[in-house]
Amino acid sequence: MSNKKITMELMSLVFSLPQLVAKDEGYYEEEGLDVEFVAKGYGERGVSYLDDHELVSAFGTTRSNFESGGANLYRACEWGQIRRSHDSKVGGRVVGKRAAVGSQAIVTRPGAPEVHPQDLAGKTVAVNFHHGSHYLALQALEGFLPREEIKVVHVGGPQRRFEALRDGEVEAAALMEPWITVAEKQGYQVLAEAFYVGSEIAGPDIDEETYQALNRAVVKAVRKLNDNPYPYLHHLIGEVPDEIGKPAAEDFPRGRLRFVEPEPYPEAQFRRTYDWMVSWGLVKDDSSFPQLVNNLPIGA
Repeated sequence: MSNKKITMELMSLVFSLPQLVAKDEGYYEEEGLDVEFVAKGYGERGVSYLDDHELVSAFGTTRSNFESGGANLYRACEWGQIRRSHDSKVGGRVVGKRAAVGSQAIVTRPGAPEVHPQDLAGKTVAVNFHHGSHYLALQALEGFLPREEIKVVHVGGPQRRFEALRDGEVEAAALMEPWITVAEKQGYQVLAEAFYVGSEIAGPDIDEETYQALNRAVVKAVRKLNDNPYPYLHHLIGEVPDEIGKPAAEDFPRGRLRFVEPEPYPEAQFRRTYDWMVSWGLVKDDSSFPQLVNNLPIGA
């Protein structure tokens, strides 16, 4: 009997490192699963102001494998997944929290005059609309600045944001790993950094038994990573082109690599996040927890 086929859509690999480790170590096969990864591109670079964020789909500027039926699962930041569940045309719903605890840092160039968050009043901060960099930048900066002085601009994926910052097109950029380590190694300045959770969206074809099997494999991978993540950082390092300058595994701070066992997505957490998104106009106030979230049993 052949293993059940599951296709996962991937963007930045740091958010799916437990799944990659589960594949590397054969944990999925042990659960009778054949897991395939499909990459999702970030699309062409384009700069637009926050007021135009609706011009960018919550699923990105390129074709979504998940929405087109080419993937069963898609994991990303908590905020973006609420919006994607709201917008999904194929019945995608949040089914649980992801295992990777993400980090984004707001970074400026070496020697730039912007050295703390208040210095970014009215300054351009490169993000990827409806992804973690976008939401994290807003949440981090509104602790220091009035909302009307926060100026995030859509540039695209992390490499493009780094390049836009390097080339002087923007004053700051929100970056995740491996790009935070790349930037720090080259003397860039971190003005703010925060960690955040993510979640997984699944289509109706992911049943409870399959999701439990997937998570049993991921739990093994999380324990492997928490024991020692460094043998697996080649996945992240491979995202950095040689001409930009690849970091070494030992350059990554251990404390920035955080992984937890998957859990259901709590309603109280959803409500805090949803209400904040509504306050920024990032999602319409026309949905509820049961409409957007369908927690599946995690498994044991």
